[in-house]
Amino acid sequence: MSRFEVEGQLVDVVNGKVLPSRVVIEGGKFAEIVPLEEAPPRYLLPGLIDSHIHIESSQLCPSRFAEAVVPHGTTAVVSDPHEIANVLGVEGVRYMLSDSEGVPLRTFLTVPSCVPATKYEDSGAVIGIPEIEELFRDRRFVAFGEVMDYRGVLEDDPLIMDKIKAVKKLWKLIDGHCPGLVGEDLVKYINAGMRTDHECLTPDEAEEKYFLGMWIQVREGSASRDLGLLMPFAKRHECMLVSDDLRAKDIASGHLDVLLRKAVAMGMPVMHAIRAVTAWPAWHYGLPGGSIAAGRTADLVVVDDLKDFQVREVYIAGELVARDGRALFEVAPKDAPLAIFPQERRAEEMMIPAQGERASVRVIRVLPDQIESNAFVTELPVRGGKVHPDPQQDVLLLALCDRYRQAAPVLGFVKGFGLKRGAMATSVAHDSHHILAVGASAKEMAMAVNTVAMQGGYAVVDGEEVGSLPLNVAGLMSTEPMSAVAGREAELLEMLKGMGCPLPAPFMTLSFQSLLVIPELKIGNRGLFDTTRMEFVKPLL
Repeated sequence: MSRFEVEGQLVDVVNGKVLPSRVVIEGGKFAEIVPLEEAPPRYLLPGLIDSHIHIESSQLCPSRFAEAVVPHGTTAVVSDPHEIANVLGVEGVRYMLSDSEGVPLRTFLTVPSCVPATKYEDSGAVIGIPEIEELFRDRRFVAFGEVMDYRGVLEDDPLIMDKIKAVKKLWKLIDGHCPGLVGEDLVKYINAGMRTDHECLTPDEAEEKYFLGMWIQVREGSASRDLGLLMPFAKRHECMLVSDDLRAKDIASGHLDVLLRKAVAMGMPVMHAIRAVTAWPAWHYGLPGGSIAAGRTADLVVVDDLKDFQVREVYIAGELVARDGRALFEVAPKDAPLAIFPQERRAEEMMIPAQGERASVRVIRVLPDQIESNAFVTELPVRGGKVHPDPQQDVLLLALCDRYRQAAPVLGFVKGFGLKRGAMATSVAHDSHHILAVGASAKEMAMAVNTVAMQGGYAVVDGEEVGSLPLNVAGLMSTEPMSAVAGREAELLEMLKGMGCPLPAPFMTLSFQSLLVIPELKIGNRGLFDTTRMEFVKPLL
């Protein structure tokens, strides 16, 4: 049984102190903590825990994800696999467990609550009460995944309420998801059993949820950056820091170490920030680690200081697994089905018929750095009996193509992508993951959709030039290393930038336009959906 020592400035998250110490590790546990008069000028932190993430959004399969984040100090994650669950059902969830077994990262999962995400759309699978009970037999499932269908909870919809009742009988935690919910509706939602929320839109909303007993998970992802917005709350109250949706390109720069750096730079008390990714996630979800104390699991991160949080060494269960930004373990990713129905699309399918010379249309307006959208009405030209996009006012064509069954595309219009020409498409489209496309040209949109249908992932079409990033696992993830995935995406982003797109994360922004649980106007496989009125609307007025 191995026994060794690490000396440094121990960050005692329980008592909020920094103490020169010798940490003795034996048999994967902290065996002894010895106070010292002096110790090397390096800081010993508990292993970092991301308490709300969707590994699928990283574009990396679980083993590749571990390879990417462990060198940044991440020793455990709580991942909600509802993305792959909506594509492959229980088979997809089991894939996430299987592919994570051969790497040191502690991967805990939540049982997906909303498959399909809402009663207003169709996905590739259904997870009901029998499947939920089956998955919870595995101790690696630590909670019921975010209940996105908060409207269903407020309306006492049996589709979601029966699931919640079944989970309560198993005495399992339930994660929440309720953007903008306040007042009596919020009280009803919390009383139904939800204990966390990562979707606060204002500091006041976070305050209300916090004082009603919710753990607030402050999100800083690739497309949704809430840390600055919620910092007034985070400075005053204990919370958790999470990434939620983080793509490979951004993971290349870091993970929770980056969140710590940002949070402290913005004025969050350093102990609050460290506890937000160590003690509180471990305590809430009942995970190993979370603090450095005798008898605890020896998950340890060595950093240069408590400002930049430059990670030097990472230990999981007492084993050195990363040093100076390099993983010290091998990965062998496993495969999974692509699960895309083969259906070639044509340009004429990507346009809406209309009469006259002008048409009044509903438009989705994307908001920078947010997953929310709003809506407005404008006029577009009609030529040849079809409504045409207007790149000059940045109103483009939007299409959702069903990936699971034979069906005509659902069409609409969107503003905010900035494309002057060409098109882009993706098979990552929350949460049902149909194929989404946006473009200034119907022909190029069809080309982009057909490229994605063959290999999954992303495609960009500019005239005859076609760029792509294949995602071979359920059209959501790649088995390639992070560097390869991030490199390919960078090439696509350069293409899009040259075509006029100003968005920092255009594919992720596009993927959220089909998320029917987020305000205000979205697109699903049954049509355009007004989330404020909870009803389908026509693209033309």
